[in-house]
Order: sequence, then C-alpha cells, then structure tokens
Amino acid sequence: MTNKTKDKKFAKKLLHKYRLIILNEDTFEERFAIKLTRLNVFVLMSISTIFLIAATTVLIAFTPLREYIPGYSSTSLKRKATQLSYKTDSIQQAIAINQQYLESIKRVLKGDVSTVNFNKDSIINTAEIDLNLINLIPSAEDSLLREKVDKEDKYNLFESATAKVNFVLFPPVNGIISEGYSVRDKHYAIDIVVAKDTPVKATADGTVILAEWTTQTGYVVVIEHTNGLISVYKHNASLTKAQGDLVKSGEVIAISGNAGELTTGPHLHFELWSDGYPINPTTFIDFE
Repeated sequence: MTNKTKDKKFAKKLLHKYRLIILNEDTFEERFAIKLTRLNVFVLMSISTIFLIAATTVLIAFTPLREYIPGYSSTSLKRKATQLSYKTDSIQQAIAINQQYLESIKRVLKGDVSTVNFNKDSIINTAEIDLNLINLIPSAEDSLLREKVDKEDKYNLFESATAKVNFVLFPPVNGIISEGYSVRDKHYAIDIVVAKDTPVKATADGTVILAEWTTQTGYVVVIEHTNGLISVYKHNASLTKAQGDLVKSGEVIAISGNAGELTTGPHLHFELWSDGYPINPTTFIDFE
C-alpha cells in the first residue's frame, strides 16, 4: 500500500460523516440531530480548549481571583510588606545610633577616654607662626565671592532666624533641587526631584503636629523640633506617621510621590521654619 493510498484513507476517515441524534427516552421522538465528522469534532475541541485556557489566563492575570491562586500574593500583603520594610530600615538606623551612644557611655564609665592638653586661651599658638609668610591679599575669586555674599546678606530679612539654628539636620531625601529657596518669589522652600515611592525621612527628632491630605499639596507632614524649628514635607503619595507620633532623625515618615494640584512631577517640597520665620534648608542640609 502506497503513501498516497494511506493519505486518502486517512482523509476519508476524517471527513466521514456521522449523525448525533438526541431521542426522547419514552417516545423515541427525535429531539435534536446534527451531522459531525472527526475533523469537526477535533476543530471544535481545539477551539474550546484554547478559549478555556485564554479565559483562565485573563481571570488569573487581571482580576482579584489571582489572590486565591497559590503562589500569588495579595495587594494588601504587598503594601504591608513595603511598610514593614521601611519601618525595619528606620529601626536599624535607630539601633545603630543607640549602639554608638551606648559604646560612648561605656568608654566614659570605664575611663577609656584620652585627654588632650591645650592652651585654653588660644588653641593656635600664634608665636610659632610667621605672619610675614602668609599672603593676606584676597584672590579674584575670593573677592567675587565676598561681594556676592554681601549683596545676599544686605537684604536678608531672616538672618537672625538662621543664626539660632546651630545643629546638624538629616536630609529628608537626596536628589537634584529643581526650584530653590527664594524670598523674592515667596518660595520659602526647596523642591527636590526624587523617584516615585522614595522614602521621606525626618530631618531631626521631633513630634508630628500635622499629618493630613490637601487637594493642592497632597499628603503633608509637619514636624515640630527643638529650638523652635519646624519642618514641612509636601506632595507625598502616602504617610507612615500620624499626628502626635514621636519621630527620630532619619526615620521614614512618608512616601514621596506626585500628589496634589500644585505639582508637575514626583518631588518633595521641603520647608524649614524657625520661630515663625522661613529659613533656607540648603544652609544646613546637603541634598545632593
């Protein structure tokens, strides 16, 4: 038997017609009849199988039903895991700071502290310095810098406010400053460009006195620190602290975003106020 004859027999089997009849069991009345071939049945079963696989894939991938499939985690679980990750990072930093503090106390209690003898009246011994060898003539760059600083300080209405803040502040985020502090434009803050969902950290120890949503600036956090200092964080996507919470320096207080009407992209609007006066945050914090 040749291959051509086998192919004809196989095609004949596929195209051979059968009749599927549904009868009434009591009267043997024909209720439904349809003509079928092996090829029709194979095509119908293939299409049904493909449709069933596609429908199942769509239900699992694009509906909440996927949360009931083993191996898929729920949205709420992912959110909680993200919050726990931020809290863990803050706790680790707090533990490291406390550990350094305890180590310093241990050294003091054990007497393992080296003393340094120096002249209390003058740390620098001017007798050993030959003033004739020092060039006191300012350079061109130094003269330009002095002139620029003098012009800025001449009309600085808040110079007395900035002088009262004399401690180191923690940068809430790191990034490029898109809009700086400007008294002339009444922009008493700086805008730092950050990636979406970047953790926003407290600039110093303090108490959260405001944590709420506004239509113009999104989620806003205001923290009151010591020495009459207040820090403000705007345009956040979500908050991790509530009003009345105590926060440590470097602790995550919010997640940055693009919330509010007065925003053009993911960034942090950061303000510093001292005794009711705005101050330039870049004077005390290096954001880059």
